[in-house]
Amino acid sequence: MIATALSAGHVLRLLQCGREFFPAMVQAIDSSSTEVRLETYIFHFDASGCEIAHALCRAGQRGVRVYLLMDGVGSPDVPLEWQQRFVEARVQWHRFSPLGRLGLLVPMRWRRLHRKLCVVDGEIAFCGGINILDDLLDPVFGTLESPRFDFSVQITGPLVADVLRAMVQFWRRLVVTRQIKQLAFHSARQSWEIEGDSLLLAGAGRKNASGSAKGGASAALVLRDNVRNRSSIERVYRKAIAMARHEVVIANAYFLPGGKLRRALEFAARRGVRVRLLIQGRYEYFMQYHAARPVLLSLLEAGVEIYEYRSGFLHAKVALVDGVWATVGSSNLDPLSLLLAREANIVVENADFANHLRERLQDAINDHSVPMNIDRHAARPWTQHGMDWIAYGAMRLLLFLTGRRY
Repeated sequence: MIATALSAGHVLRLLQCGREFFPAMVQAIDSSSTEVRLETYIFHFDASGCEIAHALCRAGQRGVRVYLLMDGVGSPDVPLEWQQRFVEARVQWHRFSPLGRLGLLVPMRWRRLHRKLCVVDGEIAFCGGINILDDLLDPVFGTLESPRFDFSVQITGPLVADVLRAMVQFWRRLVVTRQIKQLAFHSARQSWEIEGDSLLLAGAGRKNASGSAKGGASAALVLRDNVRNRSSIERVYRKAIAMARHEVVIANAYFLPGGKLRRALEFAARRGVRVRLLIQGRYEYFMQYHAARPVLLSLLEAGVEIYEYRSGFLHAKVALVDGVWATVGSSNLDPLSLLLAREANIVVENADFANHLRERLQDAINDHSVPMNIDRHAARPWTQHGMDWIAYGAMRLLLFLTGRRY
């Protein structure tokens, strides 16, 4: 359907919310025999987080190599109790780019690790938007009445090697290289670890490529970073929307697209494609909520249908086009994700998978959302409109300070 390089031979399992995601991940980790790698923006040591942490420790105690990488802003400090448990189980862990004294006053610190990836034994991968955080817990709002609405995908097939390669390369750059420089007397041990990673990576590529060239779902991994892949995820969205003939459905937690993506959606709606957006309906953060309102009004005027999810907090970052193409991942369609953060999405071309995702989104639209309309938007108090433009202007100023165009 689009020019993204896809490979066939994948078995994909759509996982909705933590109630499906956490048991699947624990089962995979408990079955591991060689290596487990996990990257996440938030690792919170609540009930669900402790389930994952215990599984990582069990794997480490069996002699499995375990690597845990979490973001230094999204994830709180690891409790001392768990630091000790990780040491005893030989779980290697690292927090990416903690803020330091000046915090977010340093623009370079706005670049976060936001992708959520896991690979077990080079055979099973997970990619999506679900953090290691209980469905009914929010770091800001505390206990929630309804579970957070989010998705991840469990993957087997050639794509697993691509996910593993990305995780190995990032771990080496962040952790292993620094350890070699700082602890020269451990260089032999670190060299062994690098060699072990390379051997596992090569084995994963051979194992997943053999016997899977035909059949199964076609899929690709799309990464976003600040070097070679600055606009990769946005380009994939724009190409899919440009090719749409019947339907585009997007569910995105923090939706504030740039001009090119916004125009792609407007053009699709004006040429007769049914474009539906499912966005966060509850007030969560000032900037994300208010800065998006002027853009949403423009989309409504172009004929785009917009639904606000009200049953709980929407955290999904998924889309589907024409019942065949779909994407699931960590990337919001806002400046933080599309310009600053490390993100990971998978793109799928498979009718069964796309229709399964469509059913989940249709239920959310029908049963848990309310439609936005221009009249109700215009009838809001003038103070609300003022805050919209203040937030939008502040967002543009912050982007100017980063030197990025959006």
